[in-house]
Amino acid sequence: MTTENPKNSQNTPAHSIDEDAPVVVRLSTTVDAPLSTVWALHTDIGSWADWNTDIDSVDFDGPLAPGASFRWLTHGLDITSTIREVVPGERIVWGGPAHGIEGVHVWAFEETGEGTVTVRTEESWAGAPVEERPDEMREALRQSLESWLSHLRTEAERRA
Repeated sequence: MTTENPKNSQNTPAHSIDEDAPVVVRLSTTVDAPLSTVWALHTDIGSWADWNTDIDSVDFDGPLAPGASFRWLTHGLDITSTIREVVPGERIVWGGPAHGIEGVHVWAFEETGEGTVTVRTEESWAGAPVEERPDEMREALRQSLESWLSHLRTEAERRA
């Protein structure tokens, strides 16, 4: 039986987080809004700063498709992310390097009842800055994702 080296990023599919990264955070929330509302809100990348107060600006001209990139400013970080996967109404994945951190972010959406959606997010961070302070970076990421889910839930429910 052979085993691939899990630390080799080439073995990490583009549509998955790096399970062996020093920082991995997984969270979920339930949103009382139709899937179409939650999906449209979350994938309108150019409008994130309108409802997510943690995002200062976003530059995205589309299309919402693998290979498309967007530049955004959040928590004082200027980030360029590239969309890796889009499954309409179900899943979006993006990632890329930012300030020495290689991040991969997966979002999944599941209709769990009439007008109710479970949103799951998972993100991995690797790279020298993360390896130097993994606990601090994990907490920063956890807080950021908790806030994002809260903003998404609040705005989607307001629009519903």
